[in-house]
Amino acid sequence: MTAPTSTGRIWRFGDNVDTDAMAPGAHMKGGIDALARHCLAILRPEFPGTVRRGDIVVGGTNFGMGSSREQAPQALRHLGVAAVIAPSFAGLFYRNALNLGLPVLVCAHTAPLADGLTAAFDLECATLRLADGTVVPCEPVPEFLRAMLAAGGLLPYLKDRLGPRD
Repeated sequence: MTAPTSTGRIWRFGDNVDTDAMAPGAHMKGGIDALARHCLAILRPEFPGTVRRGDIVVGGTNFGMGSSREQAPQALRHLGVAAVIAPSFAGLFYRNALNLGLPVLVCAHTAPLADGLTAAFDLECATLRLADGTVVPCEPVPEFLRAMLAAGGLLPYLKDRLGPRD
């Protein structure tokens, strides 16, 4: 299995970014397109309109705190975010992200991952490589989770593994 790699801009956020900032309650009824247009706009108004496929979100501690709404990682994935990197995640956000096919990696030392830099993200190696050659290691992602992410999340992974059901 070849794990995804991508290159994109780093979007830096602080500690305790909550799910309401990613999936604002006022826009929940509009569907994922409408919701994604407001993803993280309360923290960075330019984010939903300028984030590009392959970009990387770097958060602080406790990224994804708050409610269990799975629309938060879904909105990030819909916008094309390749991965979310943080020193720690709220448990429900972490699991929802993996289930929906959004790579989330724990990285204790995110200081070199400055806002606006370009980084190459390698899920298989659990690293980010900056243009100056700096490699930032993250905690390794187990093979079974990399396979689930490569399939697009838990449901596609299970469909592939279990085959058609009669």
